[in-house]
Amino acid sequence: MTSLKGKRIGFGVTGSHCTYDAVMPEIIKLVDEGADVIPVVSWTVQSTNTRFGEGAEWIQRIEKATGNQVIDSIVKAEPLGPKIPLDCMVIAPLTGNSMSKFANALTDSPVLMAAKATLRNQNPVVLGISTNDALGLNGVNLMRLMATKNIYFIPYGQDDPVKKPNSMVARMTMLRDTVAAAIEGKQLQPVLVERYRDDEK
Repeated sequence: MTSLKGKRIGFGVTGSHCTYDAVMPEIIKLVDEGADVIPVVSWTVQSTNTRFGEGAEWIQRIEKATGNQVIDSIVKAEPLGPKIPLDCMVIAPLTGNSMSKFANALTDSPVLMAAKATLRNQNPVVLGISTNDALGLNGVNLMRLMATKNIYFIPYGQDDPVKKPNSMVARMTMLRDTVAAAIEGKQLQPVLVERYRDDEK
């Protein structure tokens, strides 16, 4: 599979705060492999403090892990188009809110601008979903993105079919391999996994 050494990989983070602990090790794996990881954060990440940590604290952790300052505005994200293109753009976690906007071409955050800029260059965008309504109203947006050229998904599944039957979350441990496959123009398979069984392993 494609080596990620020397690849410029954008890494967008949106406001699924409970998923950050699962994403941070995957960022570090990319860096350890020699990728140049360019972090991009949504307004929510920057401004929201939760029981999972303060926004400023997460910004510091992301910058320390990547060795790069976060891109925190639409203006700063726009040059990721033709001026300083990425080999691949990752958004993980991708909330249902950002997913619905992305699927309907609404570019109102730094992360979505970075994704739009990458698609403009016909380079891959990898999505790691984390949303409580993937099988609800957001289902149409999920399927629209799955059918869109140059968009790829970290394999995902229901994380709690009994208590949250509409919720789906990516298996973040497959992020690296999904990125490598996407750079080759392939979707890592299977894309649908029994995510709720992960804790049994």
